Amino acid sequence: MGKENFKSAVVSFDCAVRLRAIDDTMDILSGKWKISILARLQYTEMRYSELLRDLNGISGKMLSRELQELEINGLVIRKVTGTKPIAVSYEITEYGMSFKVLMDCMADWGVQHRHRIITDKI
Repeated sequence: MGKENFKSAVVSFDCAVRLRAIDDTMDILSGKWKISILARLQYTEMRYSELLRDLNGISGKMLSRELQELEINGLVIRKVTGTKPIAVSYEITEYGMSFKVLMDCMADWGVQHRHRIITDKI
């Protein structure tokens, strides 16, 4: 195997590892709502009803499923208070906050994209 072929194999392996990592991330964040949920929870703890009201278009069943999957992956914590009636709230975990950099990049890109689309249409 020549030096060029070896270098190509290393780059291909590194590329494969990174692509697999992206696939893993997308699997955890799959669905329309998980990133939106994490984005809101990075700023404040929210009750279930607040999330349902704030996420336009999500059903209660879908919100419950998304929150459960985020909880299973250790990204959010479900907190139940012993008050009457029982209140359920969610907060992002320290591990979930590791997505903050990704969410900030997405927000920056989204602002730029929105500006580009609006100015191109004018």
